[in-house]
Amino acid sequence: MTDLRHAAVVITGASSGIGRATALAFARRGARVILAARRREALEDLARECRSLGGNAAAVPTDVTDPAAVEALARAANDAFGGIDVWINNAGTGVFGPFQDAPLDLHRITVAVNLLGGMYGAYAVLPTFLRQGHGTLITNISLGGWAPAPFAAAYTASKFGLRGFTASLRQELRRHPHIHVCSVFPAMIDTPGLEHGANVSGRAIDTGPLVYAPEDVAETFVHLARHPHDEVAVGWPARLAQAAYALAPGPTEHLMGVAIHRALDRAHPAPVTHGALRAPVVERPRASGGWRARKGLPSARTLSTLGVAAGAAGLMLLASTRAAARGR
Repeated sequence: MTDLRHAAVVITGASSGIGRATALAFARRGARVILAARRREALEDLARECRSLGGNAAAVPTDVTDPAAVEALARAANDAFGGIDVWINNAGTGVFGPFQDAPLDLHRITVAVNLLGGMYGAYAVLPTFLRQGHGTLITNISLGGWAPAPFAAAYTASKFGLRGFTASLRQELRRHPHIHVCSVFPAMIDTPGLEHGANVSGRAIDTGPLVYAPEDVAETFVHLARHPHDEVAVGWPARLAQAAYALAPGPTEHLMGVAIHRALDRAHPAPVTHGALRAPVVERPRASGGWRARKGLPSARTLSTLGVAAGAAGLMLLASTRAAARGR
């Protein structure tokens, strides 16, 4: 699908963060976007913005933990646009802190949103894809689907499960060459997601310096709609996590555990919060979490490019210095 004009694209978790950036990215290409999240007002505001960019948009308030609501979302998309070309399972959440310190229902909600929400989305859209003979299912997973993160046990469980689910589904559909199942594994992204998640650690969360922009993930989704691939990482830390855990799972787990324990020891105290897990938070919808702005940092993509350029320049300088020394 090289031309996204008039493509029908369903996006869950569309009200903020990566979902919001994704809706705007598709709208700029002239796509028809179906926006799903719990907050009607936020979705309707976003739909108006999408229309101002040249796309068509419909807002469908949806709780992805309710399979009937997700089925209704698929019906609404079919009714509005006569089919579905791309379905993006993007809604996600998490609980940070010692597993036993969080109320059990927060762990259940995390698994319900991340894993079951993705499964419900696939279940709802696959009949449409099979009837049409084409379609692309894109699921936003996270580097947490490749390497286990301590103090995020339910999140890790849901993401590992989601990676396995999409891989299994991909093989089921291998005899349908125009139906694609794509899995996306972003590194740390600058979204409101950390604020919307629960934090029972009693410590402030710090993203670190390598924080990618939500638009980086949105553009990856757009690329996959045009050129589907099985698994795609956004940011080299995500790819590094995959390789490290595949080659040396024990040492990788140990290093991650040591790093996060040390980060918590240095972190400032913070109040316990349950975020938006039980109910949506009331705030101005936004794609960025403001982490880069507060730290005065460019996006991690820019930092990585600068790092590669500096490394290449250093190697060239070293090579020229050695060559000059040999010439003397």
